[in-house]
Amino acid sequence: MTRLGPLDEIPLGEGRAYAVAGRQIAVFRLRDGSLRALSAVCPHRGGPLADGQIDLEVVVCPLHLNVFDLTTGCSPSGQPPLTVYAVRVDDENQLVLED
Repeated sequence: MTRLGPLDEIPLGEGRAYAVAGRQIAVFRLRDGSLRALSAVCPHRGGPLADGQIDLEVVVCPLHLNVFDLTTGCSPSGQPPLTVYAVRVDDENQLVLED
């Protein structure tokens, strides 16, 4: 378990990147309040996925518009899949990444 920081660091409908044990992980706070966490780097050309546009299902890489499913990490646009991480909010309203 890794504490990332306060939930309110991520506005609804946005993502933030965190460095965890040598990995870059993007945590997204969807407009419905749910959370998703994926590898933060697009496999195509290293785009910063935490800066991408999201809806309730996908994130779009801001560099070349590759799409990734926020639940599975799979790419309907043909890129290699991303690693998906379990993330939650603890009793102190802190984001927690399950290792």
